[in-house]
Amino acid sequence: MEKRKMTLVQRMQQLDRRYIYIVIAVAIIIPLLIPFNTKTYVTEPTANIYKKIDSFAGREDKAILMSFNHDASTMPELFPMEVSILRHCFERDVKVFTLCFMPQAAPLVDYAINTAKEGYDVTSGVDYLNFGYRPFALQLPIILGMGEDISNALETDSEGRKIENMEIMENIRNYDDMNLVIDFSGSASIQTWIIYARAKFGANIAAGITAVMVADNYPYLQTGQLVGMLRGLKGAAEYEKLVDIFAAYEDEDYPNGRPYSQEILKEINVPITADKIIYEVTNEDGSVDKISTNAEMKYEYKKARIGMNAQSVAHVMIIVFIIVGNIGYFLTRKNKKLG
Repeated sequence: MEKRKMTLVQRMQQLDRRYIYIVIAVAIIIPLLIPFNTKTYVTEPTANIYKKIDSFAGREDKAILMSFNHDASTMPELFPMEVSILRHCFERDVKVFTLCFMPQAAPLVDYAINTAKEGYDVTSGVDYLNFGYRPFALQLPIILGMGEDISNALETDSEGRKIENMEIMENIRNYDDMNLVIDFSGSASIQTWIIYARAKFGANIAAGITAVMVADNYPYLQTGQLVGMLRGLKGAAEYEKLVDIFAAYEDEDYPNGRPYSQEILKEINVPITADKIIYEVTNEDGSVDKISTNAEMKYEYKKARIGMNAQSVAHVMIIVFIIVGNIGYFLTRKNKKLG
């Protein structure tokens, strides 16, 4: 008896799943090795955090606290957020403090600071201060204690130095001055800050969370208990873009300005002349500032956006396989009925 040849639909249905995994793996790896520029839309929860931090620029009486409540397993989503915010603070002369209640997070804090401060003239105890690791059992007393006096609640930094007389502590006493707390976590740790620091002392709280935790935290965002929220790798990419746009500003007041990425150059669509771009920004008072920067220099602060490219391609490939698989399934079932 002659063996019937398999149709294309039947071959699709019997395709070894290992080939599918290989295709998806290649689709992820290529965007990581050969980055391309895609448009990143900035949402309000991300922009609100940026605006709040930027409002502290150059002020001696304002600072932010970054709480690292995660381990290495969630680094792909949270680490780009942390580095971007630290770079924003270093570029805009915003005092920044770091703290963690997990021993696994302590080296991540050091890694983030060391990564972010490359290229900046910043000093520990002057521009930033790492309070280091504190046991989880002390979390509540510390959160409540900082509402009264930070120096009494923590006393020393990660290097064992007394913080009371450090330069960075001038004009910084409690949540009135350390006026924004950003908790980075893949869990529900943000609720502790909301319940105690927000409810008791009126501290501004923001969240940097993994994508799977977004739905759980939207109610706090909608009620105003969170001033903003960075949501997974997408939120990190959005914040990177904001830093890219505004930190590129360079003049006598902002000497740390740096080049735009090609993504931003393409979006603002400005002429490039003599290796320079001129971009005008209109301020609230009606005055116009001109930005001049070198368009040829390599842009390096795109890790989250590169990751988003790979993630987007992977999602598209998965959707394609789902659609093709369902088409094959229904065609096969139809052929069986007709046969």
